[in-house]
Amino acid sequence: MRWNWQQHDWPDFSYGPSALEPLEKSFLLHSGEFLGAYRHVSSEGRDTLKIELMSDEALKTSEIEGETLDRASLQSSLRGQFGIDTDTRRIGPAERGIAEMMVDLYRSFAAPLSHETMFGWHRMVMAGPNRLQTVGGYRTHSDPMQIISGAIGYPKVHFEAPPSEHVPREMDAFIHWFNATAPDGTKPLPALTRAGMVHLYFESIHPFEDGNGRIGRALSEKSLAQNLGQPSLIALANTIERGRKTYYDMLEKSNKSNAITDWLIYFAEVVLKAQQTTLQRVEFHIAKTRLYDSLRGQLNPRQEKVIARIFREGIDGFKGGLSAENYISITQTSRATATRDLQDLVAKGALLRTGELRHTRYYLKLPVVS
Repeated sequence: MRWNWQQHDWPDFSYGPSALEPLEKSFLLHSGEFLGAYRHVSSEGRDTLKIELMSDEALKTSEIEGETLDRASLQSSLRGQFGIDTDTRRIGPAERGIAEMMVDLYRSFAAPLSHETMFGWHRMVMAGPNRLQTVGGYRTHSDPMQIISGAIGYPKVHFEAPPSEHVPREMDAFIHWFNATAPDGTKPLPALTRAGMVHLYFESIHPFEDGNGRIGRALSEKSLAQNLGQPSLIALANTIERGRKTYYDMLEKSNKSNAITDWLIYFAEVVLKAQQTTLQRVEFHIAKTRLYDSLRGQLNPRQEKVIARIFREGIDGFKGGLSAENYISITQTSRATATRDLQDLVAKGALLRTGELRHTRYYLKLPVVS
């Protein structure tokens, strides 16, 4: 098997630009929609939204690698690093580390890429106990760096990266290429094309003992932010995690050749989905604020608690809608009181009612964001 880095044309990737042109145009169009919606968010609301989006990305990029983090601790760490009022909860090293990387990415997206940038990120994502030989530096072990699955004795090698002794040279070339293809570089590339190439190029080198996926996705987000001229806050890891099998299948399919049109189309479509998810979350935040403003002073404590609980479920709310049983469970009230409260919320325009009898369900009636 000859991998992409063993081909004579490595790392001169080839692709069909015409296949990506409509996707690039769509990305720029929707970027404008995001900026337009974001301007309607208050300063305080932007802080809240920023923490929500960044913490979700941190959680999902870790989840892709099989690591489950605590959302509350992660958000507390992010708020503290941005100087926003926070609580005194204990924050674990994994939550603090990934939060530090996300904040550094947010603040320094415009800076050129360097070895020191990635070494710093590696120390952050590898915070806490680990068995790595090298933290904050490229791998040096002599064993092959392979992605393997299957039973012991019957391994399937999905990919093998360049030997450790080649990594410094490969990363010198990667960093030079990354900076040259930036909007102000000598060989600028369109946003989606560059972000897709960044990810595949970096993952093909796999320069660290561990943490390559998280850093590779961060590099794609840095690339997108540079092309936009501002932090993207895009739900990239969130979207990849929802289609994790396809993501890994496409990486495996694309590491055997340097003709990468299929990979770039796949990755561009992922970014566009991520962009739409981010826009929907901004619009959801605006609608939530408007609904609260319209109901200010009109809700009793039980109703406030339930409305807040529905909002914590996110854009989709409760699966299958809010039931009277949900309301009773959340508020610990009687069925008669729950029925009156729910009818009142419908009358006030906070909820929509569907179904009858035991099939009755309630959904948030959010203002249209224009």
